[in-house]
Amino acid sequence: MDRQTSDLLQKDNPWIGKRDALLPWLQDHIPSNHLKRHQLAEAQKRWGEQNKAHLLIGPRQAGKSTAIWQWLCTREKEVLFIDCEQTLIQDWCSSAPLFISDIKENFPTAPILFFEEVQHLKEASLFFKGIVDRKPGTPILVSGSSSYSLQSQTRESLAGRATRARLLPFSYGEIACELESTAPLARTQKQEELFTRHLLYGGYPDVWLSEQPQIILTDLLESFLIRDASDLHRIKRPDAFRTLLSLSAQQAGSLVNVSEWAQILGLSRDSVYAYLEILQSMHIIELIRPFAGGKRSELIRSPKVFWLDNGLRNRLLADFRPPELRQDMGSLLENWVFGEVVKHLPSLAQIFFWRSTSGAEVDFVVRYGEKLIAIEVKSSRSPKKQITRSMHSFIDAYEPESFGLVHPGLHDREMIANTNIQWIPPREIGPWVKHCLSRDNFK
Repeated sequence: MDRQTSDLLQKDNPWIGKRDALLPWLQDHIPSNHLKRHQLAEAQKRWGEQNKAHLLIGPRQAGKSTAIWQWLCTREKEVLFIDCEQTLIQDWCSSAPLFISDIKENFPTAPILFFEEVQHLKEASLFFKGIVDRKPGTPILVSGSSSYSLQSQTRESLAGRATRARLLPFSYGEIACELESTAPLARTQKQEELFTRHLLYGGYPDVWLSEQPQIILTDLLESFLIRDASDLHRIKRPDAFRTLLSLSAQQAGSLVNVSEWAQILGLSRDSVYAYLEILQSMHIIELIRPFAGGKRSELIRSPKVFWLDNGLRNRLLADFRPPELRQDMGSLLENWVFGEVVKHLPSLAQIFFWRSTSGAEVDFVVRYGEKLIAIEVKSSRSPKKQITRSMHSFIDAYEPESFGLVHPGLHDREMIANTNIQWIPPREIGPWVKHCLSRDNFK
């Protein structure tokens, strides 16, 4: 390790040589108004495992670093923080053998290694494979905002050597924790207020905790466009990329017609696919595929596009009007439900939509092992219980164990054959999905 790198590490890790400074230093990284991240409850149970790389991915400014610092505070063990945005650090992390040699030479007791923003490393997968294989005797925590460098490239080389988790903006359950001490009479009204704000402004921590959420959303959007898209992904047509964002926002919950989008943007189909892949790697949108259970009458090609945060979508649409004034309330609520479902899915679960050639459709189908559940979203507050022909078609064909109807005005249940039908208020969809897919409730 050269002198400049050593000086940088000591500056970033002021506890070195001052053991009493460790805990205050760790605590200084935790914002005073932070929230507990339920999304990571299962993943964090494994973060203490030694000689493994524990990967945490997610969009920029979703709270990944804060979540790791929170966990580190509970360990009260020496932590070496390694900022991979620094050029000196990138050079140092180009060789796993030399890196491990430097660690062993300079730290008698192996500290927990915390690598941040590792998407800036040129050969991240090979580097972490080399570190894990040399068994440093400590957990290795790794965070970054690009799933392409952290997940796609590392899946093969880190097979059996890593755990993986994704952290998205706050779920409704994470922000509603503050209501636990609220009097029951006031709780329902407060729940509706929090739900409406979450529906309109999303759950990015800085946005949620700000009194000027629209300004923070504007800053976030520009940060994604300029820093991630332009700098990291070298977007050649930023104007077309920006238009693609707007198209995706306008058509959230709709089928993606790549040929039509390519014509609008003045790009080739391959370029549109590439830009969509970049947006997915940045955790801004997701394309979900149709569920194809083997029936000839099913559509099996075009995906649907959804946003992982309603706030960014609404900022692109420049529309923060309350729900009762929105013309797009159906797609707004459906997109919100998608984000909540994704935040509560086990890592191996898959989410689809279902549509037949005759026009029958179900908003979401979740498959987890042999378990199958379905979800339909209704934005109308009509008190009438209704099971649609499309729902009957899907139930007859696949007999899902559970079918959730997200409905603002109903809370009820009944059985059709072997399928449990349940009407669920929107804010309860996440816990419902988690319960349906829990191991205790697993076939």
